[in-house]
Amino acid sequence: MMNIKIGKRQLQGDVTIPASKSNVHRLLIAAALADAPTEILFQGRSEDIDATIRCIQELGAEVKCMEYGVKVVPIVKNEETALLDCGESGSTLRFLLPIVAALGKNAWIEGKGRLPERPISVITQTLQQHGCVVSDDCLPLELSGKLLGGKFVLPANISSQFLTGFLFALPLLEQDSEMILTTEIESKGYLNMTLDTLQKFGIKIQQTESGFFVSGKQQYHTPKQIQAEGDWSNAAFWLAAGATTNKITCHGLRQDSKQGDKAIMDILEQFGAEVAITEDTVTVQPKQLKGCRIDAAQIPDMVPILCMVAAVAEGKTEIYHAGRLRIKESDRLAAIADVLQKFGVAVEEYEDGICISSGKRKEVETEITINGYNDHRIVMASTIGATAVQQNIVIEGAQAVCKSYPNFFAEFVKLGGDADVL
Repeated sequence: MMNIKIGKRQLQGDVTIPASKSNVHRLLIAAALADAPTEILFQGRSEDIDATIRCIQELGAEVKCMEYGVKVVPIVKNEETALLDCGESGSTLRFLLPIVAALGKNAWIEGKGRLPERPISVITQTLQQHGCVVSDDCLPLELSGKLLGGKFVLPANISSQFLTGFLFALPLLEQDSEMILTTEIESKGYLNMTLDTLQKFGIKIQQTESGFFVSGKQQYHTPKQIQAEGDWSNAAFWLAAGATTNKITCHGLRQDSKQGDKAIMDILEQFGAEVAITEDTVTVQPKQLKGCRIDAAQIPDMVPILCMVAAVAEGKTEIYHAGRLRIKESDRLAAIADVLQKFGVAVEEYEDGICISSGKRKEVETEITINGYNDHRIVMASTIGATAVQQNIVIEGAQAVCKSYPNFFAEFVKLGGDADVL
C-alpha cells in the first residue's frame, strides 16, 4: 500500500490530458474484432486499459506496443479455453462477456478488488436466455456456448456498460437482433461513445423507439489508424482545481467528444467559475463560487470531484440521481461523505444523493488521514480537495490512481502541488 502526504500548496499551470480510458477500451475491442490490423494512437496506459489488452490477447488478438500507442492484430480463433483476468475493470468485464459469447468461445473469467461484487446478473441471465451456459451471476465464472440473436430486453439505468457489451457483440451473430430498453438511458454519453466507435469501424446500428435494431453478419472494418480522445473524466480533476485554486489550462480535449463528462465545463460555470475554451484546450480560473443543484444521472464519475468544488462554494450544493455510485469501486457516496466530514465540511448523505453545505468549516486537526477506499476517483478527489480547503492530509492507499491515471501525482507536482510518498 502506498500512503501519500498532500500539503496545502495550491495549483496553477498547464497539463496535457492522457487518453480517455473509456475511448481506448472501445477502440481496443473494435480493433480486435476487425478485418485487419489497426494502429491506435494514445498516450497514458493504466491498469484498466492493460486489463482489456490482456484479455483480447488471451482471446487470440496480438497487441504490439508502439511509441505512440499500440497496433492490434485481430483475434484468431482457437479452441482453447480463454482465461480472462479483468483485474478491477468493470468496462473490461461487462464489454467482453457478450463478445466472448458471440465468438462462441469457452472462457473462465475472474477479477479482483470490488469487481466480483459489482452487478452483472443482467448480462449473465440474458446470455443464458440466448443459448449460453454461465456458471454464476458473479465472478469468478465459466462461460460456454454461442450467443443467439433475437430480442434482448435490458434495463438502461444500472450501467451503460451492459448495453455497450451487447452492441459490440450482436453485429457478429448470424441472426438479426433487437435491443428493447425497459428504462431511460443513464450515462448516455458513454453509450454515444460506443455508437461512435462502432460507426468508425463500419458497424451499422439502427436506433428505434424502444432501443436498437442490429443486423447480423456484419464485419468490423479497420480504419487502419485512429487517434484516441483526451479524457474528460480525468481532466475534470484539474479543471475543478482551476475553479477552486488558481488558473489551470488542460490541453488535448476535443470539443466534439461524445464523452458525457465534457459537461464539467457547464457545471463549473454553474458554480460560478470562469471557463475559456479553444479547439483543444479548456482553461478554468476561480471566481466567487456558489452552491447549485446537479443531476448526476448522466455524469456519475464526476460526483466525487464536484463534491470538492461544493466544499468551497458558498451555500448548499445538492447532487441527486447518484445512487449508482454505491456500486462502483467503492460506495462512492459514503466514501466522499466521509472525506468531506474529515475536512470539516457539513454533509448530508442520502440513498440517491448528497448535500454539501460549505458555510464555515469546523476546525480539524493540522493533519488528517484519509481512507482512499481503493478507489482511484476518491483518491484524486481527496487530493484536489485538500488544496481547495487548505488542509494537510495523508491518503492511505494512494496507489489506486494507477487504475485510470498512473501519472496523476506526477502531474499534481508539476502544477505546483505538494505530494510526498511516505
